[in-house]
Amino acid sequence: MKINKNKIYLTLLTAILFFTGCNSTKLNPYVPFDSSEIEMTDIVQTSIGKIRGIKNTDSTVELFAGVPYAKAPVGDLRWKEPESLEPMEGVFNADHFAPMAMQKKNSFIFNVISKTVMHSDGDRTDKAKASEDCLYLNIWKPADAKTGDNLPVLVYIHGGSLTGGQSWYESYDGENFAKKGVVFVTIAYRLGIFGFFTSDELAEESPNHTSGNYGLLDQIKALEWINDNIENFGGNKNNITIAGESAGSSSVNALCASPLAKGLFRRAIGESSSLTVPVPAHTFRSRENALEVSQKIMKEYGASSIEEMRAIPAEKLLKTKHLNNAFTVDPYSMPEYPWEIYQKGENNEEALLNGFNLREGDLFILATRVTKNNLYKLVDDSPYVTDPEAVCKLRPVAKRSDARKLYADLFSAICFTYPHYSWTKTLAGQGKNVYEYVFTKDNKGLSTYHSGELVYAYGNLGSNSIYDESDHELSETMMSYWINFARWGDPNGDKTSPDYGKLLPYWPVSYSSENPDGKVMEFGLNIGMIEDPFMEFYQYLNFDIPEDDRPVTYGQKED
Repeated sequence: MKINKNKIYLTLLTAILFFTGCNSTKLNPYVPFDSSEIEMTDIVQTSIGKIRGIKNTDSTVELFAGVPYAKAPVGDLRWKEPESLEPMEGVFNADHFAPMAMQKKNSFIFNVISKTVMHSDGDRTDKAKASEDCLYLNIWKPADAKTGDNLPVLVYIHGGSLTGGQSWYESYDGENFAKKGVVFVTIAYRLGIFGFFTSDELAEESPNHTSGNYGLLDQIKALEWINDNIENFGGNKNNITIAGESAGSSSVNALCASPLAKGLFRRAIGESSSLTVPVPAHTFRSRENALEVSQKIMKEYGASSIEEMRAIPAEKLLKTKHLNNAFTVDPYSMPEYPWEIYQKGENNEEALLNGFNLREGDLFILATRVTKNNLYKLVDDSPYVTDPEAVCKLRPVAKRSDARKLYADLFSAICFTYPHYSWTKTLAGQGKNVYEYVFTKDNKGLSTYHSGELVYAYGNLGSNSIYDESDHELSETMMSYWINFARWGDPNGDKTSPDYGKLLPYWPVSYSSENPDGKVMEFGLNIGMIEDPFMEFYQYLNFDIPEDDRPVTYGQKED
């Protein structure tokens, strides 16, 4: 899928914006709850020592913000596996969010788009601190939750194209889940060059011979910390669900494939990104490509060794012109492509809830000129398409808008919807329960574009006037499905309950006797099972292609 090089900056900017999922300003990056008088919680004992958090305004939820789960990956620890913290003396006050991982600041254009399209104060992250010292997590729990309550735990991994994003955006704030009896955790991890720099020298110095997936290793370290400590917050370490959107969903998929994450969670929720195809269109690259990019970076900075690279200030490394926004094959954390691991049945999730939005691709092709005359060439340029002529004839193309809609939907199918279809089919073939959805609800904000479902699924519509009663009703429904899945592994609820399948529209398992055709649950003005809207494209797609043929989508491959 080629992009006009003269307009690639705008496309990448838009991609980063909507991968991140920023929505509003309720969460000040320093003081989590909007209250002039913050009440502290009781002390909780953890493996790092005693900590206490803060209560929300009505004292129904407790938040432990900015809790460190590993040593700061700075100095000699840059580009090393995350290390455990030594217990701290005294009491750690978890009363504010920690700095976000190192990332480029938002541009003026980003902020304008955020304010006009997303109705949010897009420059909020520019006011927050960014630091290499970023390995922190946040825990929301019911105020009365205590050890032994065995509440379900949901761990959310933020998106941001693996180059941006934070663990404290309001779109996935955990307060409303905690009010409904879930211990909700968000985690931060290393991004960009700090999270995905790959080097043979780094592998040689590592006791595990690893390099390139430091962001993934951070996520695994956070899950280990959660397993060791979440019972003290009322959670059940044997009932953990990992969830994420966009690059966060890619992270979920990578965790499902990594042998290091086995046993650290039970179920997975993936929204708008999957790696379960032979050659993913984004957020995964070959070892050869990763090494080549890192060699270019060292040459760019005139460095001949990792020691010299570690001496370069973080702010300067951020300015590299080379991209680091993908996981890679690594003998320790990801021994093969995720697809190969899934084909062997060695993936970790026992059940899956996953899906996509109706107009995933629209915003990613804003800078691409699409007309009736060049449609065929654009389609033909994609190595994923086996029959461009047949694709162009799938729908009548009478005017330019028809051509653009067809191309946008094809882009959605390649980058988002087919990978979810493949994830669903693969897991169903393993005899595991899968529930797939499509989000179709229009509104005056992100609508059905990429990340538009987030505020609905996690209950963070707030009092924003762009949402009406139907939006709030849909949000309650989606939250109920997500929470049921986290609690029982079934979005319909507890099968032993007499109300099972009655309180919500029934959502059958994909490719089961109840749903043999693999229909997906529609979340929109209507809630019910429909055919995958992108199914017509799938017969003309092939993801078993040479890595070097992969096209530029979000910039994961360089010229």
